[in-house]
Amino acid sequence: MRALLIVLDSVGVGGAPDAAAFGDSGADTLGHILDRQPGLKLPHLDSLGLKTALKAKNAELVGLAGRLREESVGKDTTTGHWELAGVLLEQPFQVFDVFPAELVDAIEAEAGVEFIGNYACSGTEVLLQLGAEHVQTGKPILYTSADSVLQIAAHEEAFGLQKLYAACDIARRHCDAYRIGRVIARPFTGDPGSFVRTSNRHDYSMIPPRTVLNALQEAGQNVTGIGKISDIYAGSGVTASFPTTSNAHGMETIETVWNDTKDGLVFANLVDFDMLFGHRRDVRGYANCLDEFDRWLGGFIPSIGPEDLLVITADHGNDPTAPGTDHTREEVPVLIVHGEDRGSLGTRRFVDVAATLAAFLGLPAWDVGSSLLP
Repeated sequence: MRALLIVLDSVGVGGAPDAAAFGDSGADTLGHILDRQPGLKLPHLDSLGLKTALKAKNAELVGLAGRLREESVGKDTTTGHWELAGVLLEQPFQVFDVFPAELVDAIEAEAGVEFIGNYACSGTEVLLQLGAEHVQTGKPILYTSADSVLQIAAHEEAFGLQKLYAACDIARRHCDAYRIGRVIARPFTGDPGSFVRTSNRHDYSMIPPRTVLNALQEAGQNVTGIGKISDIYAGSGVTASFPTTSNAHGMETIETVWNDTKDGLVFANLVDFDMLFGHRRDVRGYANCLDEFDRWLGGFIPSIGPEDLLVITADHGNDPTAPGTDHTREEVPVLIVHGEDRGSLGTRRFVDVAATLAAFLGLPAWDVGSSLLP
């Protein structure tokens, strides 16, 4: 038995009931992209039930389709992925506009650095504001966003990639006490006025409570992470990891790994939707990214055998038509291919994905959620 779970990072399908509490009234990542890009056609996703997830009329389904609603308080990558893996956060991660001096001082003292910045800003804008000063002084850039994340940006040549990673590893240990979900290394290259972030980003997450990934590993099953999956779960429950540099690389890796997989779980995150287009409010780029995935999916679906399980979903929204540059609190699609199963799932819970994986792969019933399979 083998299962494939693909997370389309940030592909939301409309505001959650509590979206207003997060400042996201009216958010609808996919709906607004389709409105702004009427020429965008996603025939393979539609055949799996994407229009059903959008609460629109659909042709005859070739799988199961519906929406998932997040219950934990948050709209970030870590919260979404942990909940998909069966963890409901009773206490949300902490969000800061400015990091406390005692935290910054502790990281600086151990890492032997002095930061500049320490405010909320988009990753591209902070390089415009502080990139030249960083190169001139050697001081790494500390910044955050509306998510629970501490980000450190540094020039790969002027500062050094391994030095950046070491500083982030130190920061991760100190951030645990503040319940900061992720520390992210944000390396860049180039010269003032033309700085470019590279694909050598690395995420350092808190170690999650026990997830369905741990349960699978404990049962002797393989859990293969593709993209930033291992980072999101701090390696916990992941038996093999294949980092990727782009969606195209991720899709290529999925094909290779899937062909070599006989049993267990392959778990992939495709991050370009979020990182390159959602946060940058690039509607056309986001649409092109969706088209690229849909075209790939059409060629990949025949490799899903009658005994296999394919689940496609997302972790939050990031409406490129919304103000600001942050994630949006949305429900997400869930599209399932499994044998002859067909029909609408309605609106279900993120944790139902974990329950589905547990049931399909022969584990005891997961303690939260219920299987999406008939």
